[in-house]
Order: sequence, then C-alpha cells, then structure tokens
Amino acid sequence: MEENSKLKLMTLYLKFRSKEIVLFIIFSFIFIMMFLLYNLYIEPLLYGILLCAFVGSIYIGVDFFNFYVKHKSLNNLKKNIILNIDDLPEEKNLIEEDYNELIEILYKEKIRIASEADMARSDLIDYYTLWAHQIKTPISAMRLLLQSEDNEKNSELSMELFKIEQYVEFVLQYLRLESMSSDLMLREYNLDDIVKEAVRKYAKIFIRKKIKLNFTDLNYRVLTDEKWLLFVIEQILSNGLKYTKEGSISIYMDKKAEKTLVIEDTGIGIRPEDLPRVFERGYTGYNGRSDKKSTGIGLYLCKKILNKLSHDIKIESELDKGTKVKIDFSIINIKIE
Repeated sequence: MEENSKLKLMTLYLKFRSKEIVLFIIFSFIFIMMFLLYNLYIEPLLYGILLCAFVGSIYIGVDFFNFYVKHKSLNNLKKNIILNIDDLPEEKNLIEEDYNELIEILYKEKIRIASEADMARSDLIDYYTLWAHQIKTPISAMRLLLQSEDNEKNSELSMELFKIEQYVEFVLQYLRLESMSSDLMLREYNLDDIVKEAVRKYAKIFIRKKIKLNFTDLNYRVLTDEKWLLFVIEQILSNGLKYTKEGSISIYMDKKAEKTLVIEDTGIGIRPEDLPRVFERGYTGYNGRSDKKSTGIGLYLCKKILNKLSHDIKIESELDKGTKVKIDFSIINIKIE
C-alpha cells in the first residue's frame, strides 16, 4: 500500500517537473541537430548529454526526496492547521512566501469570524435561557387562575398550558445540551422512581385520552444522571401519547435483555423507510408531516443525551400496530463518582 502511494507520488512529481524534463530533451535535440548539420563529431556531445542526464537524475532524486518530505509534513499539518499555523514549512522562495502570507490572512479572518459567531451564539443562548426562565412566571400565574374554577373549558386550557410548559422545558434542555458534560451527576438510581415521576407528569393526559398504562415494577438500579434520563423518558412518553389514539402504553424490563427498559405503545407506528432516520436532527418522517406539529428534534435530543450517558436507544415499530422504544443500560463504561 505504501509502495503504491510512493509510486503515485513519484508520478505526480514527474508531472510537476515535466517542463524541465521536456526542456532538457529539446535542448539535447537542438545540440544534436546542430552537430549533425555542421558535420561535427557527435560522440563528445552524446557523452556530455549522458553526463548531464546522470547529474540531472541525481538532482531529481534529491529534489524528489525534499518534495516527499515537504508533502509528508504538509499532510501531517492537515490535522492541526485549523488550530494554528505555527508549523507551516519554511518558505524557500518568493512564491512560497506569498502562499504562506495568504494562509495567514485566511487563518486570521477565520479566527475573527469564529469569534464573532461564538459571541453572537452566546448572546442568543443567554437571551433564550433568560426568556425560558421568565416565561415560567406568567405560566404559573395562568395555572393558578385556571385552577380557581373547575370546568371543562379550564381543563382544556390547562392541557394546552401543560404543552407550553413542556415546550419551554424542551428549549432549556436543548440549550443545555452542549454543556451537558459539566452538568452531569452520575449516581446509581432506582429506575422505578425515575419512570414513576415521568408517568405522574403525564397522568392527566393518560386519563384525558383514556390511554391505559401497563406498568410492572422494574426492580433495577441504573448508573445515570437522574435529570437527563427523566427528560428522555418524558420525551418518549410524550411521543407515545401523541401518536396513540386508543389502546395502551406499557413500561417493562425486556425479558430477553434484562438490562433494557422498554416503553411500548399501540399507536400508529413508524414506516419502515423512516425507522433508520428517526434520530436525525429535524427529520419528521411521514408521521411528522401528517401531524404538522412535529419538529424532528425530540428523538435527536434523546439519542444525544443517552450517548453522553453511555446508554443506547433503539426503536422497533410496525405500521398501525405500535412502537417499542428500548433503552439499553448494559453498555455503561463510566465510573461512579
């Protein structure tokens, strides 16, 4: 493999030096023609051409070695060039000096643009974080007002307000995702407690939609971050309730893979062609397009969060029969702090 690489590099080098080689051949041909036209002895000329060719081949060998070293140096530089340009090879002529100056100009401009983009993004995150926290105050006030009188209209408004709360929480978690590693608190938790907390949050929707909940004690302790895992389970329950018109949602530990939590619904299911892409950012699939409200962010966030927690997630689904979401806790490779 390395021999092929060197042979390819040699071919490229010869193409690079093709003008000089062709020029040497033309000059040699001109001298031969001149000697022949003037009836001069051609042997000394041929001898001189051979000597020049020999010296030229040595020069080409040395030059190719320098060419190879420089190529290797620049190739290694590809890994670090985005971080700094201190290791650029020393310029050997005016053209190389010009190229290095151009690279330096582009690098400084890239640093300036990246810095401005980071500042703009930081300001945007600060604004949305502040907005998400401030919006909670009027939401709480509205909830209190709606609880003052118990009727059908207020119940409907309470459900819509609950959705707004979920969207606000979603925004906060999305903003925190990039700095998630610094926010992790890894400990062993009782999985039953986390799942029951998520179920309690959606209890009213279960009742309102008349969706049956099948829940058996999980009896499993998991090394994780409670807050982030809770968010994932809430997202999966939310999806299950959204796409299940009637029937049930079941939560249990997989009998075949005992370290795997299964959340199964009897909803509309997912099309086979959509299944490989459900974790892609912004991908809504057929269900999302028909629902017109799906963002394609929920499962993407779940996948990102579980990857950070060293858990795994898989989805099995049949159209019009239901969906199984499996969270695998068996691949954890992190230490308890």
